[in-house]
Amino acid sequence: MAAPAEAAPADYLLPRHVGPWSLDDVLSLPEDNSQRIELVDGMLLVSPLGSYRHQQLVGRAYGALVAACPADLEATIELNVLLSSGRLVIPDFTVVRPREAGVMFPVSDVVLVGEVFSPSTRLNDEGLKRGLYARAGIPHYLMVDPGGRVVEATLLELQGEDYVEIATSEDGVLKTERPFPVTIKF
Repeated sequence: MAAPAEAAPADYLLPRHVGPWSLDDVLSLPEDNSQRIELVDGMLLVSPLGSYRHQQLVGRAYGALVAACPADLEATIELNVLLSSGRLVIPDFTVVRPREAGVMFPVSDVVLVGEVFSPSTRLNDEGLKRGLYARAGIPHYLMVDPGGRVVEATLLELQGEDYVEIATSEDGVLKTERPFPVTIKF
């Protein structure tokens, strides 16, 4: 007879909740460094933190963006971005116009968002979040796909209501002039 499965620690589980989640509900959750919790239209998007490889790629993108940012912009990692009253996302990395902000950073000062795909986030990053970022008016979206033999990165630019591809990596290196000149070696 198999031993019963052990329950997860109580502090790891989300509290019982009925109905749609609100920003206040999400912000009142206990801090949990083992997962990322985002809010889209009353639903939680919960994903584990990225693997070592995922974090490497986030770090490389962030480092290159920090080094290349003009003085009026700043690169950040895992910033809480408030898209609208019912939408709070946490991109892997961002480029923003610096300003005073509390726990949630306003989307109006976000210039670029970036996501490194992982098995648990790929569908949301390619579809749902891409659409949310476009509707929120974020000018640039950098998608990093580590799934193949060589890391593939695609930079999208908002043109009208949709994103259009403006740069792709070659042999794991992305070079672009927008939103500012930068070379990212993955």
